Amino acid sequence: GDKYPMVIKSWRSKWPTLSAYFKYPEYVRKPIYTTNAVEAVHRQFRKLTKTKGGFANENSLLKLLYAGILKVFERWAHPIQNWNLTLSQLAIHFPERLEKYISL
Repeated sequence: GDKYPMVIKSWRSKWPTLSAYFKYPEYVRKPIYTTNAVEAVHRQFRKLTKTKGGFANENSLLKLLYAGILKVFERWAHPIQNWNLTLSQLAIHFPERLEKYISL
């Protein structure tokens, strides 16, 4: 706490919001924090481009990003473990959000 007092102060003031995540079981928390698709794509793009000094032209950048998006798609093809259990728990916690899109 002594090294980062502003961080500790921020966490304490926002603890009800931050701790809400922990009320869900582990198998529900994992899909919540791993399925933000836009963030995953941006992270992959940053990882690919941050070590490059520059690009010869726009096409070279686009080719690199295309290869990166193919790599991201490979990871998205894997099924989420315990998905049926997770989906049933999400339906309990957020019934009004899921009923419009899927039938349980």
